[in-house]
Amino acid sequence: LGAVSALTFDPGLQPQHGRMAAAATTGEEEERRQLRARHRLRVLVGHLRSAEPAPPPALSQCRAVEAGSADRAAKTAGTIPRRRQEILKWNGWGYNDSKFTFNKKGQGEFTGKRYRLSGMVLPALKEWMEKFFGASLEHRTTPRTTPNLEDLPVPILNEDCLKEIKDLGIPFSHDPEDRLMRSHGHCLHEIFALREGKVERIPDVVIWPNCHSDVVKIVQLASKHNICIIPFGGGTSVSDALECPTDEKRTILSLDTSQMNRILWIDEKNLTAHVESGITGQDLERQLSEHGYCTGHEPDSMEFSSLGGWVATRASGMKKNIYGNIEDLVVYIKMVTPRGIVEKSCQGPRMSTGPDIYHFIMGSEGTLGVVTEVTIKIRSLPEYQKYGSIVFPDFERGVACLREVARQRCAPASIRLMDNAQFQFGHALKPQVASIFTSFLDGLKKFYITKFKGFDPNELCVATLLFEGSREKVLQQEKHVYDIAAKVGGLAAGEDNGQRGYMLTFVIAYIRDLGMDYYIIGESFETSVPWDRVIDLCRNVKEKLVRECKERGVQFPPLATCRVTQTYDAGACVYFYFAFNYRGISDPISVFEQIEASAREEILENGGSLSHHHGVGKLRKRWLKDSISDVGIGMLKSVKQYVDPNNIFGNRNLL
Repeated sequence: LGAVSALTFDPGLQPQHGRMAAAATTGEEEERRQLRARHRLRVLVGHLRSAEPAPPPALSQCRAVEAGSADRAAKTAGTIPRRRQEILKWNGWGYNDSKFTFNKKGQGEFTGKRYRLSGMVLPALKEWMEKFFGASLEHRTTPRTTPNLEDLPVPILNEDCLKEIKDLGIPFSHDPEDRLMRSHGHCLHEIFALREGKVERIPDVVIWPNCHSDVVKIVQLASKHNICIIPFGGGTSVSDALECPTDEKRTILSLDTSQMNRILWIDEKNLTAHVESGITGQDLERQLSEHGYCTGHEPDSMEFSSLGGWVATRASGMKKNIYGNIEDLVVYIKMVTPRGIVEKSCQGPRMSTGPDIYHFIMGSEGTLGVVTEVTIKIRSLPEYQKYGSIVFPDFERGVACLREVARQRCAPASIRLMDNAQFQFGHALKPQVASIFTSFLDGLKKFYITKFKGFDPNELCVATLLFEGSREKVLQQEKHVYDIAAKVGGLAAGEDNGQRGYMLTFVIAYIRDLGMDYYIIGESFETSVPWDRVIDLCRNVKEKLVRECKERGVQFPPLATCRVTQTYDAGACVYFYFAFNYRGISDPISVFEQIEASAREEILENGGSLSHHHGVGKLRKRWLKDSISDVGIGMLKSVKQYVDPNNIFGNRNLL
């Protein structure tokens, strides 16, 4: 047990010792406490079940309802409060105080103080929007600034169930704003509908469990009263996963895991951490970093997405080359289903015990149950971190470089290749330079690349790099990667460009809200594809998007761009951005969705996957059977039927 850190965020889950007997008032209480103590000791050494299972934790062990727990609650409070609307937009991405806008001079700006880009002037943004989209600052849309709560559907309430929940002391709400905030993810049509004030079915009740045992009780009550549960983590879904089925007549309960946000223990010998599923990525990394550790799992949505959501969607992070995808990081999962609790008996690094049950959980997208606790691998914080960038004459040579880096297995923590259109998009978000000297240097670099080296500004592309590890290893790896790049005609383009590229990672999602203010709608979608199909797939999909726009009456040229974001031995993840100016189109969302569906079919025809990390949800499930076969669908249905025969988890994702 000495290997386990003194860091234990929940004293209610710490081992009890000899004082238990003195504190116990009855023999039954004494026995229960001893069982819990033995269970906790088994957890600490990695054994989570035995022939003598411990009873579920008493409600008093949950942080929010434990007497005298105010100080402890403050220490583990998450960044996102229970009332999300206090700091997050109800009809757009991210924080209320952060957004792209244009000042009185017509210059782009990014507001707030949360990001490195905050407060900076973006002098090229207006010209880029006008050039690429035919947009004008004189043509603005007028979205709703506040939700019309009176127009929201009246909640369907199962009073008997709510009375039992109230008796348990688990907080819940049917406040209209609370319900609205959990009625959607971030698909284009969801946000567009909110801006237009067109809202259909939303959850009837929101409930906030504080620990695993709360979830057990909620699921039991839902099964008893035939309530529909839709799990809610960070709300960042881009697959329609959170959209309520419009014909659902039962009470829909949004089970918000945000208050389950504690690191329960850290095992420093085995380098694992046992964490509640509702913790967001930013809170997880911040708390671990205070003790010298990290997971290294950094999806672009990590500020808001949750650990449970990562598991439920088979998430991937931009630094997966070192740290792995979520399936590589997970050691143990606990999930509550209507049939009972799913978990393994130990935390061994690998088991040969038939098909891995965790692979039924990872990617289940809230259809089988609620992930409540996860043991995840951790690492010491990297000793050294360095950014970099490489400019290539064209996209083909950039892909060739990434392929060779993958083949030689020398990839840095992150390596991402932007095509030319995305490079110009990134340039439009470049902050105003602080001095004449800096401006002169930028001009000199551009002259060297375009005139002296002969790179075509309309063909070149850029890769951004992030190296992590020991200083010696980083410098060695950096030289290796740049040597490979040089052999295909790439030029080192400096740390600043690389750092700026990663700086944009967490603000890029805000740009869509600005676009919609000026009749521009857009979306991102992704796939994974074998190396020998990357170039063809990227070209064919972009051409398909442009062709479909023309055929469907889009009056302005669209933005159709891509980047290679993750690399593997046998292929890569390709991420597309697609947007167009919809002025003159009466039903822009319908047109957009038809074009996007055509692009997805083009991806599949070119050997791409249905999704690399966004998941299926309801948005892409029409193609799932072709992706995994009739038999595969039958297997998923059989698991669903056994685990949840009454469809308590009725979000209708996947199937």
